Amino acid sequence: MKLTNPVVANDRTYAVPKTCAIVICLDGCEPEYLDKAIADGLMPTLKRMRDTGTDRMAHSVIPSFTNPNNLSIATGRSPSVHGICGNYLIDPDTGEEVMMNDVRFLRAPTIFSQFYAAGARVAVVTAKDKLRALLGAGLRFDEDRAKCFSAEKSDASTSAEHGQEKASAWLGMVQPEVYSAELSEFVFAAGVKLLREWQPDVMYLTTTDYVQHKYAPNEPQAKSFYQMFDTYLTELDALGAAIVVTADHGMKPKHHADGSPNVIYVQDLMDDWLGEGAARVILPITDPYVVHHGALGGFGTAYLPEDADQADIIARLQARDELILVIDKAEAIKRFELPGDRIGDIVMISSENICIGTSEHHHDLAALKEPLRSHGGLTEQQVPFICNRVMDLASAPDLRNFDAFYYATAAAAL
Repeated sequence: MKLTNPVVANDRTYAVPKTCAIVICLDGCEPEYLDKAIADGLMPTLKRMRDTGTDRMAHSVIPSFTNPNNLSIATGRSPSVHGICGNYLIDPDTGEEVMMNDVRFLRAPTIFSQFYAAGARVAVVTAKDKLRALLGAGLRFDEDRAKCFSAEKSDASTSAEHGQEKASAWLGMVQPEVYSAELSEFVFAAGVKLLREWQPDVMYLTTTDYVQHKYAPNEPQAKSFYQMFDTYLTELDALGAAIVVTADHGMKPKHHADGSPNVIYVQDLMDDWLGEGAARVILPITDPYVVHHGALGGFGTAYLPEDADQADIIARLQARDELILVIDKAEAIKRFELPGDRIGDIVMISSENICIGTSEHHHDLAALKEPLRSHGGLTEQQVPFICNRVMDLASAPDLRNFDAFYYATAAAAL
């Protein structure tokens, strides 16, 4: 079935693409990574896209973490609409601390599901499996019109659950290690093969930030990663797709001069002020992949006991140089478009080179082999927004990364 009418998803209207509309989310792509690689002549295709297409900066959602931003890109809306405001939360229904990677937490349909329902072919390839179920919500795999699989679990993908039997064998690449650049390369290679052989109408390719957590933009391993990406981008571009390249968040160094992590442990402060365990500090960056960041990021939220003097706690935290913003729930909902039932009484954001932790003894930092690099706050909110076609974005002064499919489909409709 071919699309004949524009597709509406979450009160936004998406054009009917004449060629494949692709959004590529480069996890953790601080804009400096692209600048350094292009300056060294390692990304000729992306440089050409910048020079002859559309080159802008956009803002990610806050917290600038993977899950909230991927779901914002996938729905075209902020967390207040889709409900995913972190990797980790206190479930308001149970009071338990849980991962927010179950489809039950998703409150809005994805763009992919709406295109699929309208008759389109849709492909989604993720690096980590933690996003796969959320991004694939609403897709069916019994008509060969949807594929949604991860590099991490590519050996085990099935036609019935993912739309692709044994994706690693299909692609001719071994299932990569989760802590590797190859995990993202698998995503790019799969995208090229899908575009060439399966010809989706809409495709989303989203990577992992293993390299960005580990290496700074000027390091050869980082430059090699972006050089590799550019080779696949060249193929996608040559096949005629309309492509938007963006990111879920940036990445900044979060360590002292000696390489040790630079952290403010807020749970320890709360325990001193209010008594041990009276408050609960939640770090939404928390996920199973602790080698990346040790569960340390630039955003935290705290649940206070009912008898706490909230204004006093906020004032004490605001007095700390390590934090650049401390606000109450109402202000956080308004400023960052967050779902109020999934954040605490206060929200904290750290300064550029500092992370927020819970208690010092709680974080296992033994796995961090390099100086800590992380994200989550306002200083990691600026991300690239590059299209291989000329787009008039004069009417979009406040461009967001979750505008990616709106402009990708518009470009593909030209």
